[in-house]
Amino acid sequence: MIHPAILVALSYLIGSIPAAYLAGKLTRGIDLREHGSGNLGATNVYRVLGAKVALVVLVVDALKGAIPVLVFPGITAANRPDLWAIGYALAAIAGHVRSIFLLLRGGGKGVATAAGAFMSLAPLPSLVALGVFVVVLFVWGYVSLGSLSAAVVLPVIIGWREGVRSPLFVVSAVVAAFVFWTHRSNIARLRRGEEPRFGKKTPG
Repeated sequence: MIHPAILVALSYLIGSIPAAYLAGKLTRGIDLREHGSGNLGATNVYRVLGAKVALVVLVVDALKGAIPVLVFPGITAANRPDLWAIGYALAAIAGHVRSIFLLLRGGGKGVATAAGAFMSLAPLPSLVALGVFVVVLFVWGYVSLGSLSAAVVLPVIIGWREGVRSPLFVVSAVVAAFVFWTHRSNIARLRRGEEPRFGKKTPG
């Protein structure tokens, strides 16, 4: 059995894998931080590199959050594996946002990795949040607004099902606040009416 602290570190390293950065380098030899919005997330990949590459990046980013939560609790003898699973999720999200492989600079906003982690931690609330994301994206056309809406809904559903004293509720609320923080520039553009709608491509 592996000590859970080692698995937390490994979760961070997995989260740090810069899928969008690698996609830009491998497909077009570019650094996505210098193109489009400059964000290393699936939305910017879509706008610069196209839908197929973006789908691969989205899946990889989600798996970075899901794999530690699903796999690591089974290979450690620690007490309260459920709490350690939350720790693995947070470490993976932190790695995505501040990747050690990119010298802690220019990561993504953590939404896809958080979605993968919470889909494993709390499947039903996560599915509800995903449904809200899809509806908001379909009706208004903004990925950022969909992400923010899902971030609000997730802790509400978890709190309703498990109580506000549940560690999972507390963590989901913290992650929601973190998502708002990483989207602060998007929020400013939404207020000004300058946020680009999904489907608008950006020249490479």
